[in-house]
Order: sequence, then C-alpha cells, then structure tokens
Amino acid sequence: MHHQPHPIAPDQVLTAAQMLHGEHRLMDAGTDVHALMQRAGRGAAEWVWRVASGAPVTVLCGPGNNGGDGYVIAQALHDRGFPVQIVAALPPATYATRRAAALYRGAIVDAAEARGAVLVDCLFGSGLNREVTGMLRDMLHDLAARHGKRIAIDLPSGVATDSGALLIDALPHYDLCIALGAWKPAHFLMPAMQHWRAARLVDIGCGQEPGAAHLIGRPTIHAPAADAHKYTRGLIAVVGGAMEGAAMLASRSAALGGAGYVKMLAQDSVFSASADLVVMRSPGMMTLPQALSDDRIAAVLCGPGLGRDHQARERMEAALESGHPAVMDADALVLLRLANVAGRTAPLVLTPHEGELARLEQAFGLPEEGGKQARALALAKAANAVVIAKGPDTLVASPDGALAYAPRASSWLSVAGTGDVLAGLVAARLAVTGDAFRAAQQAVWLHKEAARQAGAGFTAAMLAESVRDAMGAAL
Repeated sequence: MHHQPHPIAPDQVLTAAQMLHGEHRLMDAGTDVHALMQRAGRGAAEWVWRVASGAPVTVLCGPGNNGGDGYVIAQALHDRGFPVQIVAALPPATYATRRAAALYRGAIVDAAEARGAVLVDCLFGSGLNREVTGMLRDMLHDLAARHGKRIAIDLPSGVATDSGALLIDALPHYDLCIALGAWKPAHFLMPAMQHWRAARLVDIGCGQEPGAAHLIGRPTIHAPAADAHKYTRGLIAVVGGAMEGAAMLASRSAALGGAGYVKMLAQDSVFSASADLVVMRSPGMMTLPQALSDDRIAAVLCGPGLGRDHQARERMEAALESGHPAVMDADALVLLRLANVAGRTAPLVLTPHEGELARLEQAFGLPEEGGKQARALALAKAANAVVIAKGPDTLVASPDGALAYAPRASSWLSVAGTGDVLAGLVAARLAVTGDAFRAAQQAVWLHKEAARQAGAGFTAAMLAESVRDAMGAAL
C-alpha cells in the first residue's frame, strides 16, 4: 500500500536518521531509490553546471549512494557536452550506485591522471560516522589541490552530519556545498560550516519529518495597527547597571526593533527613552521593584552592562520576580541560578555565548555533554526558557524540544557590543509577539540582516542603526 508523503518542507533540518526515514517514506509512497538518485544527482548537476561554466569537471565517486549521485551528476553533464571525468575511489557497493555507474557513458580515469577546473566531491557525503584516513584521505587532498574550484555533494567527505565535527585531517575548503533532500545540522554548525563559501539545497520531495528542526527564515513583520500607540506596541523595561553604555545600546536596538516605548532603569536613577530615544533623566525616587510593577510593561531586558556584584544580583532577581516576560543576557547569565527561574510561567529567553552556556550548565547542574544542539535543549528544558545559543553557529532551542538553526551571518559581527544589539532585538520582538520562540527567531534573523545591511567593518552602534533597515526588509 502506498502512503502519501507529508507536504514538502524545504526549510527543515534533518539528522542522518531523519533523512533516511524521509527517503524511506518517499519509497513507500512509490518512488524507488534509483528515481530518487536521479532526482538528487540531476538537481545537483544544475549547480555544478553553473559553477563550472564549461570548464572541465572531475567527479570523485565513493562506493555508496553519494558516489551514485556523482555518477548521475557526471552523466547529466556529459549529456550537455561538458568535459567530465570520473575518479572511482572504490567500486560501487550498493544497487543504486551500481545502476547509476552502468548508465554513465563518459570517461573514468585514475586519480593520478585527473586534471580539471572543478572537483565534485561525492566520496562519502552525509551519514559518515568514521574518520577518513589513508589512501582515501590522500586522494581527496591531492585532487582538491589540483582543482581550482571544489563542490561538495550533500556534505564534504569528512564531516559528521549531526554534529558538524571533522572526521578528516585538513578538510579542503569548498566553493559550494549542495545539500540533497534537506538541510543537515552540519550545514549550520561549526567547525564544518566554515569550510565552504556558499550552500544550496536540492529538493527531492521529502515531506515534513516529525520533530524535525528548521532553518530560520525571513519573518513577516507587520506595521503597527492604525490605532496603535506606544503602549500597545510594547513597553520594554531595560534594567541597567554599572555600565550604562551597553544598556543604552540594547535600548536603541529595542526601539528600532519595533517596540513602542523603551524605558531604561539605570542603577542610580531612572532613564526613560521614547522610540526615538530622546533621553530624559528623573530623580531616582522609585525603587526597581516599584518601577517594574507597571502592568503596561510587555518585556523586561536584564544583563547588558549590569555588573556582577551583589547589587547586580538583586537587580536581576527583581527583573525576574516582576513576573513580566523577560530576556536575560550578558552579566545576568553569569549570575543566574536555577532557583531564580523555578516556578516562573512568563516567557523567558536566555542568550548565552559558548562561555556563558558552560557557566549556566555548571550553575544548573547540567552535564556538558553532546553537541551544541543537545546542550542548548537541555538548558532550555531545565530553565523552562527559550535559549539562543550564540556564536558563528547560532541556534534557538525551546523547552518543548523545538530547534531552529540560523543561516550563516556576517563574520563582522565579531565585535564588542553586537550581543547587546541582539538582546535589544529579542526584547522588542518578545514585547510585540508575546511568543518567546518566535521572538528569538525573528531577532536572530533581524540581527543577521542588520549586519548584512551594515556591510564591512561596522561597530555595534552602527549595527544598531541598521536594525531599521533590517526591519524594512521584513515588512
């Protein structure tokens, strides 16, 4: 009996096991493995054709189905009259690969003889769980050195699909990585993702896999309603501390990220900043808990510039005890303990980088085990919070087990203060949407887009100003 696959989901990110399950579901629905291989290989060949632009192509084929994809790619190029040759690292070892090899009508050469402009790596691809060593490693290195451009099919040979770990010494750098069927976690995880310049996806008809992670895409952000005012658009309280600059930077980002009113509660006095950040000072007659008791507050941000002393801890605790939806960033993450979040029901977002993630794991009694995804999900569950695990490979984890990967962002974000800009964006989107997981994803995308709009060599203040352009791109 044939079963209809679920609707196609091009933004899903599948583990090796989930991808295998998705392929089996397609076959159960009536598509055989040969047809899937043809679909994947010919789709990849379109991208190889664009990159090669008529230059000679060498396809390195392994024994498994990734090698079979290589035979299909080579035949598709051969059909177009491209100069193409195959290096068969090992004989075909699966039925589908043997069939694809039998249909290939072009040249097959020894590795030592192969010369060309573009190398297509179909040695192993995804699903690899052992190191690439010896003759196969040397063959890949030698061929990569003799070709000016390199393309990886599904994943470079020597990358662990689910973790992004490297299983080969000195993995070559690729101009393009072509994912087949679905994105894999390694496409968005370090250290793997730094080894290619661009990535593209070839759809083979995989349906939505239950429990699959997804790729963060451009959000749809709507203009304020016709009858909106500053409070209905979202009042944000930014709990500042010893270093006002970081809190002001986060406040600026929050204001430009869609909030209607941003109020900065500094350590010694209360600053209120409207959406255009005309700053006013007023005497600090009000305690922080009193200032946070305003029912109109839609979200609280605490951490940027907070400090780490006893007074900073009290301010963080006041922010959490206010009961408002909250974002904990920077210094607040160093001070945070499990008791601070126990029993909280309001939405909470934590934004740790790698060092802060490790500190939180220690504070919450969590083992530092597994990859970045497993660690972020464990913290999310323990804290009952959405976790934005920041870095060049940013991901968002929800306490219910949902996971979202961020596309690669500009490396120019590696400058002081950009985390404060992200924190302000998270607070703004949380105030507007009321949904922590959705807000976190929107903020991560806007942060990436603001960096793209800012160009090269920007400061955090310049990035914050680019938030306005990023918002425009999402309207």
